[in-house]
Amino acid sequence: MLQIYNTLSRSKQVFKPIVPGKVKIYVCGMTVYDFCHIGHARVMIVFDMVVRWLRASGYEVLYVRNITDIDDKIIQRAIENGEPIAALTNRFIAAMHADSDELGLMHPDQEPRATDYIEQMQGMIGKLIENELAYQADEGDVNFAVRLLPRYGQLSGKSLDELNAGERVAIVGGKRDPLDFVLWKSAKPEEPADTRWASPWGEGRPGWHIECSAMSCDLLGDHFDIHGGGADLQFPHHENEIAQSEGALYGKDRKENDAPFVNYWMHNGHIRVNEEKMSKSLGNFFLIRDVLKSFDPEVLRFFMLKAHYRSPINYSDTQLEEARAGLLRLYTALAQTPGEDQDLDPHHPWAKRFADAMNDDFNTPEAIAVLFDLASEVNRAQGQEKQVLANALRSLGGQLNFLQRDPTTFLQSGTKAAGGLSAAQIEEKIAERVAAKQAKDFAKSDLIRKTLLEQGIVLEDKPGGLTEWRRA
Repeated sequence: MLQIYNTLSRSKQVFKPIVPGKVKIYVCGMTVYDFCHIGHARVMIVFDMVVRWLRASGYEVLYVRNITDIDDKIIQRAIENGEPIAALTNRFIAAMHADSDELGLMHPDQEPRATDYIEQMQGMIGKLIENELAYQADEGDVNFAVRLLPRYGQLSGKSLDELNAGERVAIVGGKRDPLDFVLWKSAKPEEPADTRWASPWGEGRPGWHIECSAMSCDLLGDHFDIHGGGADLQFPHHENEIAQSEGALYGKDRKENDAPFVNYWMHNGHIRVNEEKMSKSLGNFFLIRDVLKSFDPEVLRFFMLKAHYRSPINYSDTQLEEARAGLLRLYTALAQTPGEDQDLDPHHPWAKRFADAMNDDFNTPEAIAVLFDLASEVNRAQGQEKQVLANALRSLGGQLNFLQRDPTTFLQSGTKAAGGLSAAQIEEKIAERVAAKQAKDFAKSDLIRKTLLEQGIVLEDKPGGLTEWRRA
């Protein structure tokens, strides 16, 4: 029985979909004005894992992840580049898809772009004004009146008084209260024509928070199962989504028997770099495509899922090397048996252990520990039992999108940035060693083995005079 930690209740809860057998999930996606970084990678990898496990558990899943293709950062970058908004965003959407494909991730079933949902956003803003939860300021912006919604703060656990005490922003832009947030931004004269749309409140563009409310409600309905995103979005973004969505539907007072906007809120933890928050200003900012120049995509996925999705993780090359070493152990176990694709009986003891881990709030560290235990059993087993256990390892690894490649190919792939000998050069050295052994020049044979080992190449002599190799 699947349990999910619900940020809204601050507890693990048994997962009960709204419609039996079906799951609707929305994940906040990227703002496309630059290449994706490893923080984005964690969101993509975590919710790829969640959707895979839901589907493996028999659910029919509708997975929506949005694209923010209009906001202040996008406008600023387009102006700096001297290019149209669409040219900028289309380029970085293509780059995001390329990164995702390189990481071996599924595409969402729906990937709405904010600029395609302006009408829906304006409709929701209109309902909020009708429900007296939003107002147009003298300067033209339409703002949400936070203090008029008594339940505001339910996701973050902060009261309005606590929020006000910590608020350091002056009342600007015609806001009635510093806690109020913008729903519709009035266009500025100097902004390009492609950054504004006509509306009942004058030309302008949507605020960031209203985008996700409009897109999720349009594609998944006013009430759906799971909403996910990074921990940094819990407040204010997701808090504001709840306020907007429920405010538009129910007004100021949602009754006890009224369905909430979302049943389960999931947030993945932050990424730190050398124990510091990742940021451009600190110079510790890593793009996905740059990391993949040095490390195999499966290694990055393995690194991300070695930690529980809610935990913060520390990123470093050393951590990635440790992840690679772990994958080497698993692939080395598989390299001993011929590859076979066989589904594992869900009642098999190994499948049960694995499922128990995954059903405990997607506990991937424990699930990966099951894979390591299973690999140890593969190494000890003989004959048909070895094959059966290896098939189990492949099958369970596949639930996390691991161990689906040819083991020899992975073992010989190494670290991309490591340089060193090519596969052809290694095979040439192995041939020299074979010739030396045949000539009974064992000193030369041993020297070749030692020299290769110093360069990170491990040789394994097999029956019949065969020699296999892998990178350490």
